[in-house]
Parts: sequence; C-alpha cells; structure tokens
Amino acid sequence: MSDVLSPPPGTSPSAQQIAVDTRVVFSRLRRRLRELTGEESGMPAGQSSVLARLAREGDASSSELARRERVRPQSMATIVATLESAGLVARRPDPADGRKQLVALTERGRAHREESRGAAHAWFTRALDERCTEEERQTVLRALALLATVADAP
Repeated sequence: MSDVLSPPPGTSPSAQQIAVDTRVVFSRLRRRLRELTGEESGMPAGQSSVLARLAREGDASSSELARRERVRPQSMATIVATLESAGLVARRPDPADGRKQLVALTERGRAHREESRGAAHAWFTRALDERCTEEERQTVLRALALLATVADAP
C-alpha cells in the first residue's frame, strides 16, 4: 500500500509506511464493522455513534453529545429526535440542573446496541478464525499491544 503524504522530517521510512498502511486498513475495518452495527439496517453512522457513546459513557445532554461527536447542536437535536421517535433513547430531567434534559438509552436502545455489537463481534471473530492461522492471530495480538502503546503517545 502506498500513499502520497509528506513524511514528518526525521522519521524512518518504515514508520512512514506503517502510518499509511495502518490508517488505510483501520478505515476499511471500521467501515465494515459500522455496516454490521447499524448502517446495514439503514441507521446512519451518526445515530449508531450516539447509541455507542451513550452505552459506553452513560446519559448526556444533547449539547454534550454534540460537542463529543463534533457536530453542530442542531444536527445533534435531529439525531436525538430520530432516535427518540424510534424508541431507542428517551429524555429525562437532569437531576443536577432541572433546566437541562439528559438523553438516555432505553431498554430497546440497549437491546439494539447489544444485537449490533454481537453481529460485528461474530463476524470479526469468524473472519479471524477462518482467514488467519493461530500463529498469525498471535502476531495480531502482539501488534495490537504495540499499537496501544503508540496510541498513548503524546
């Protein structure tokens, strides 16, 4: 895989190639996993991402969600309204500030999220099992440990 980018000065050619290849492969993998976690059923990525964030981080205001998802508050209001009309989220008063409303996953939203995650997990596990040897899977585990270290770099 090759890509035309200006390499940072003083970096090794192997680091440059790994940076490009990792970005390309992770983008493809992310797209595939997103297909399995909602987009294939017609749910746009923004909605899937909000459900995932609420499942992972808990209840949040619409403005907090907009900031974390890096979208305009108006766009988040549309996403939340759509999820709410589908019964996947509900709004409730913020106990710390009665003027605010928090967005929370409903039981239906949790079930949808678990079902989506289950499908993605099953596909990924099966693909690794069918396409990689045990030795290759162990290599992937070692590479992921190294990438986790890189991800924590300043």
